[in-house]
Amino acid sequence: MTTTSPRMRGLMVLIVLGLLTPALPACSQHSPETAAAGDAAASLEEVPGTDLKRITLNEHAAGNLGLQTSATKLDAKSGKLTVPYLAVLYDSEGKTWVYTIAGPRVYVRQSITVERIDGEQATLSDGPAPGTTVVTLGAAELFGAELDVAS
Repeated sequence: MTTTSPRMRGLMVLIVLGLLTPALPACSQHSPETAAAGDAAASLEEVPGTDLKRITLNEHAAGNLGLQTSATKLDAKSGKLTVPYLAVLYDSEGKTWVYTIAGPRVYVRQSITVERIDGEQATLSDGPAPGTTVVTLGAAELFGAELDVAS
C-alpha cells in the first residue's frame, strides 16, 4: 500500500478544486430570484488582527452547499484532539486548516497542526477546543469563497 504525504494530498485537493470550480453551479451562479434581489451568495468580513475572512452565507447558498459538520473530539486512548480528515484543508503552502462555525451560516478558517492521519481521522497537536463544530462536507467550497477563486 502506498502512503501519500499530507502535502501531496493537499496539492491533489487544490488540483481537483481547480478542475471542479467551474462546474460548481451553487458557487458560481445565482438563481434568478437571488440575482434579481441583488443578494450575494456570501459576504466576507476581515477577522481583526489576521489575514482571514469571516464568511457569511445567505440562506439560499447555505442550502445549495449542503454543508455537513462534526465536532472536534478527544481520543479516548491517547487523549489527543481529533477531527474527521474530511474537515482538513491544505493551502498552497501546505498549511492545514479547518472551518469552524462562528454563528448561524457564519464560518471562520482556523489553523490546525496535524500530528498524524489514521484512516478517516486526523489527530491534531494544535487546533480548536474539543467540542468545536467544524465543517466536513463543503469546507473546500468555503475555502474557494474566502480566497475568491470561484468567481
